[in-house]
Amino acid sequence: VQLQASGGGLVQAGGSLRLSCVASGGTFSSYNMGWFRQAPGKEREFVVAISWSNGIKYNADSVKGRFTISRDNAKNAVFLQMNSLKPEDTAVYYCAAQIPKYGSNWHQAPYDYWGQGTLVTVSS
Repeated sequence: VQLQASGGGLVQAGGSLRLSCVASGGTFSSYNMGWFRQAPGKEREFVVAISWSNGIKYNADSVKGRFTISRDNAKNAVFLQMNSLKPEDTAVYYCAAQIPKYGSNWHQAPYDYWGQGTLVTVSS
């Protein structure tokens, strides 16, 4: 599975961006999908995820109420709508696909395929 993320850029604090990730190869609809980010000098962290089967979503506490993940299986795409952006949201954002893991914490289990990342910069 190849993942291509896009949509990053420079935005002022309080603004919005929508990231896209298009998959090729594999069966997109059978994968859990997630977004992660890595800020300069920090470890990569989980942001949001959506399940393959029933659309269950998980959000990191830091983005609850501001970020929303969605997917369009017909387009082999997953999206991240980011609103009310803050300077601390500045990071490289990665989309990832997971061969479904089960249990209540599946979204924290390892992901199997990763995109190349797209840079989001939020100015104050």
